[in-house]
Amino acid sequence: MENPIITIDNVTMQFRLSHEKVNSIKEYFIRMLKKNLRYSDFYALKNISFQVQKGQRIGIIGPNGAGKSTLLRIISGIMKPTKGSIQVNGSVSPLLELGAGFDDEFSGAENIYLNGAILGKTKHFLDEHFEEIVAYSELAEFIDSPVKNYSSGMKAKLGFSIATQVESDILIIDEVLGVGDQNFKKKSSAKIKELMEKGITTILVSHNIEQIRKLTDKTIWLEEGCMKAFGESCEVCEQYEANE
Repeated sequence: MENPIITIDNVTMQFRLSHEKVNSIKEYFIRMLKKNLRYSDFYALKNISFQVQKGQRIGIIGPNGAGKSTLLRIISGIMKPTKGSIQVNGSVSPLLELGAGFDDEFSGAENIYLNGAILGKTKHFLDEHFEEIVAYSELAEFIDSPVKNYSSGMKAKLGFSIATQVESDILIIDEVLGVGDQNFKKKSSAKIKELMEKGITTILVSHNIEQIRKLTDKTIWLEEGCMKAFGESCEVCEQYEANE
């Protein structure tokens, strides 16, 4: 068997939550020096371990606050775990908060190059795929306008187009199956399915259990930061629904 494309080993993510509202950095340091800061520890993830093989389609389910999005951010490299290790053997396209990494002062065209570079693509590659990305986004009329003038739906369309047209080894999706208007929702869902059928390793978070059951091979069930189950999607989804 090949080496796993993703290895998560004993990953814990801990946050410190302040009990009081602090209005400025100056106030924070004054309180800290006076030892007048009260906080509590919150564990978004606790000792999570699993492996993903190349080409697998993994679902992640669980209630709000279970740690699903935190886990995706760690796999995407956006966050580093407090404890444990993660190894990713391939390039990643994260479909998380679409358009969140855009520079509002830049045009749509400039943000294609900015976002593409963040995803590890060269200018030559982006030059070759630029027209394809613009056409897929359906934003040709606005591509030279500053992104600050875009609606949230337009930003989502452009973000989706960059992440899916610039194909990577691993696709990470957080509740974005179907963005934009109704026609684009159908097109984006079809694109995700096409990428999955090509054998791209996919990790999908969704509250739609039927979607998880249909689109994934294996599923992780998170609850209060802990992994309650990891196995065949049909079995884990059935356990999760019986628990609700």
